[in-house]
Amino acid sequence: MAAGPDKGPEAFRTIGELAQEIGRPQHILRYWETRFAQLRPLQRAGGRRYYRPDDVALVRRIDSLLSREGYSIRGVQRLLDAERGARRGRSDSLRAVRDALQDALNEDR
Repeated sequence: MAAGPDKGPEAFRTIGELAQEIGRPQHILRYWETRFAQLRPLQRAGGRRYYRPDDVALVRRIDSLLSREGYSIRGVQRLLDAERGARRGRSDSLRAVRDALQDALNEDR
């Protein structure tokens, strides 16, 4: 579902706006925040939540995994943790390549 006419795709969403977009009550989003460490919207004074575009994408993915693909909460947690570990491994590999290139440049000097 697209954002309302007043907000672009990169705009932050309130919990009410996001809940309406995905068709879930607000308390479900608050519950997901307690279960998924990756889901951390900004919180302003008074506890008002603002979901960044990455948070919105994550909420949509969690919703899809739970409601359409049949994952359990624990299953989604494991999947997201595994993906985070894979990304961490890729960044370690990139750092190793960067360091090797830096060493090669230093040897040429």
